[in-house]
Amino acid sequence: MTDPQIGILMLGVFILSIFLGFPIAFTLMALGIAFGYFAYFEPGRMWRAYDRLVEQGAEGWEVWQAYLEGFLNNRIFDLFVNQTYSVMANEVLTAVPLFLFMGYIVERSNIVERLFSTLYIAARRVPGAMGVAALITCTLFATATGIVGAVVTLMGLLALPAMLNARYNNAFASGVICAGGTLGILIPPSIMLIVYAAATGTSIVRLYAGALFPGLLLAGLYISYIVIRSILQPSVAPKPTDDEVGDVPYSRLLLMILTSFVPLAVLILAVLGSILFGLATPTEAASAGALGGLALSAIYRALTWDKLRDSVYLTLKTTAMVCWLFVGSWTFSSVFSYLGGEHLITEFVVGLDLNTITFLILAQLIIFLLGWPLEWSEIIIIFVPIFLPLLDIFGVDPLFFGILVALNLQTSFLTPPMAMSAYYLKGIAPPSVNLVDIFRGCMPFLFFVLVAMVVLYVFPQIVFWLPDTVYG
Repeated sequence: MTDPQIGILMLGVFILSIFLGFPIAFTLMALGIAFGYFAYFEPGRMWRAYDRLVEQGAEGWEVWQAYLEGFLNNRIFDLFVNQTYSVMANEVLTAVPLFLFMGYIVERSNIVERLFSTLYIAARRVPGAMGVAALITCTLFATATGIVGAVVTLMGLLALPAMLNARYNNAFASGVICAGGTLGILIPPSIMLIVYAAATGTSIVRLYAGALFPGLLLAGLYISYIVIRSILQPSVAPKPTDDEVGDVPYSRLLLMILTSFVPLAVLILAVLGSILFGLATPTEAASAGALGGLALSAIYRALTWDKLRDSVYLTLKTTAMVCWLFVGSWTFSSVFSYLGGEHLITEFVVGLDLNTITFLILAQLIIFLLGWPLEWSEIIIIFVPIFLPLLDIFGVDPLFFGILVALNLQTSFLTPPMAMSAYYLKGIAPPSVNLVDIFRGCMPFLFFVLVAMVVLYVFPQIVFWLPDTVYG
């Protein structure tokens, strides 16, 4: 076998290992070291050391020790150590634990329940008011946390029972929460975009600017769907009775907004604005956001030792997972590239004689399929770098490609049979809500994700206008 063929074998073994259920980070490291040892192996070095000691009169253990040292003297071990140090010293990734901590501490600050109640009262005259309030709450909370499972689970506990009690259709209510919970991986400050920036070398500031309008576009499509369907099919979201709506004075509503919506919105806008306008680096903004999350938790009298300990533990756990994925991925991809696997894939794709649009469609289709068995972090860290050499060939800006990937990954959380949002929600939903209802509720929102992607294909300036205007 030639080296490129061995590289493809290496990729095939990795994909097979995923489906067999092996831990992905450690599988990447193991395959990278094993195949890398073969790639960098120099048998002459062992025998030269062995022959030199024999000529000098050495014998016994000294000879075999030299032989063993020669066997272990392989560049793959230096590569692995260097990659580990590079990941741990990466300044872009420093923002990840800080944003995670901000999300986890905000999740435990009891602000989400207040926010949902306030938004529902404010929008009570709008068709599908509770669904609109749930989606906006999901969007704000997902933006603050970036953790899909946490948003879907918490909103499932808070908003789903309220919607079901308001006679909302099971599938409709479930779809709202599942779709809203995934928006945090697209709308800045998104942790996914930080990981993409670190994996591809793209400017995180330009990524945030480029993702803002597509994220708002998708959220707007979701809200429009909720309102229009509630008008056309009132049975899925019945209008509340006068007794259910109640009469809340404007002064009290204003106070509720000031004490629930405004603090979280100010925290998000302060973090995002400081990054976009160059007032702080992402790491500095994430530090301020983490401090702001602690302050919010203290103001709402939710800052306890147990909650702080849980937030720190979950932050460390998730950060370690991301960092070790990076170590394994960079080791794997370095060996894969050294063996010529990337070159073989590039030649194959170029040989298909695709244009830019068909290449983008093919790439997004592959990522869509990868979203069934894999988490977004694994797709971004492992597979997206394989497409990077092809972007220059087809004239695709990595910024635009990254936003398309972030949009595409919404589908991985909503598409059966591996729709993780649906499984998160099913875990805490009442028995009356079955998995088929949740899948059925996700389908319309999946359609609007595809609509948003088509809109970006047709009008790419939605992505480029803000970063080009602000940063040139």
